[in-house]
Amino acid sequence: MTTTLTTPATATARTSPEAARKKWTVAEVQGLFDLPFFDLLFQAQQVHRANFDANEVQRSTLLSIKTGGCSEDCGYCSQSARYDTGLERERLLPLEEVLDHARAAKAKGSSRFCMGAAWRGPKDKDMEPVLEMVREVKKLGLETCVTLGMLKDGQAEQLADAGLDYYNHNIDTAPEFYGQVITTHTQQDRLDTLDKVRDAGINVCCGGIIGMGESQTSRAGLIAQLANMQPAPESVPINNLVAIPGTPLADGTKLDPLDFIRTIAAARITMPASYVRLSAGRQQMSDEMQALCFMAGANSIFYGERLLTTDNPESDRDDVLFARLGLRSV
Repeated sequence: MTTTLTTPATATARTSPEAARKKWTVAEVQGLFDLPFFDLLFQAQQVHRANFDANEVQRSTLLSIKTGGCSEDCGYCSQSARYDTGLERERLLPLEEVLDHARAAKAKGSSRFCMGAAWRGPKDKDMEPVLEMVREVKKLGLETCVTLGMLKDGQAEQLADAGLDYYNHNIDTAPEFYGQVITTHTQQDRLDTLDKVRDAGINVCCGGIIGMGESQTSRAGLIAQLANMQPAPESVPINNLVAIPGTPLADGTKLDPLDFIRTIAAARITMPASYVRLSAGRQQMSDEMQALCFMAGANSIFYGERLLTTDNPESDRDDVLFARLGLRSV
C-alpha cells in the first residue's frame, strides 16, 4: 500500500472510505514489519501526512479513579489483587477530586480526560458516580473517556446518555497469544464489550501492549485485528510494557526500541484515519525514540506525570520536546 506524499497545504485530506476499509491479512502486516526501517517510516509518514497535520499531536490525561483490587489476572497489571506489587487498594475518588485533576489537565494543555477504574466490570451501583464524573468533566470543555472493564447490557447506553466521547478497552495482543497473558476472561469477552460501545454510538479507544514476549508475527496479528475492526478504532493506544515487580511479566526481555517504532508505523499505515497514541512506557523512552515514533505516525500522547499507577514523563519535559520538534498540541 502506497500513497502520494502531500504538501502541507493538503496534509489534512482524509483517506478515502474505501482505503480505510481495506482488510489486512497478518501476512500483509508482517510484510510491513519486514521492510527496511527507513522505507517503512517513509511510507508511514506519507500516510500520516495524507490524513493529519504532521506537526500536531493530541494530548490526553489519564487518571485512576479507582485503584487496585481487580479480580482479573492480566499478567502485566499492578492492579490485580492476585499479585503482590505493593499497590494499596483505594476506593472510587470523590467527584470534586476528579474535577480538580481535570481542571489541572486542561490548564496544562490536555484536550481529553480519561478516567480508569480497576474493575472486571462496573456493578450497577458503580455507574451513577461515574456517569456524574463524565457529565461534569464535559462541562469543563474536555473530551471524556473512561475505561471500566467489561460492560453489561445497557451500561454503554448509560454512558452514551451521559455524553461519553470515548470508551477504552484494549485487546492487548494477538488472539493466539492472549491466553499466555490473561486467563480469567477471553479476548472475545473484550470484543463483546467493544460491540456494545459501538452500538451505543461511543467512539472506540482500543490498542495493545508490545513487549510481553510475543513474536513479531503476533505483533502483526494485533495490528491486523485492530485495523480490520469495522470501523477501525478512532483512537489506538500502543503501550510499551512497563515491567512491574510482582507481576508475571516483571522479568521479561526488554523490547528493541526499533521494533516498537515499527509497530507504530504499521499501525499508522493500516489505520490511516485513527489517532495512534504513545501510551505506557514513554517514561523509559529517549527523546530521540519518541521523535521517531512521531515520524512513524504517532499523533497522540498521554500527558501528565502518572498513567494510572505508572510513571509518565513530566509535563515540562514534553513541552520542551514539543518545542524542539516544532510540534503543536491539539
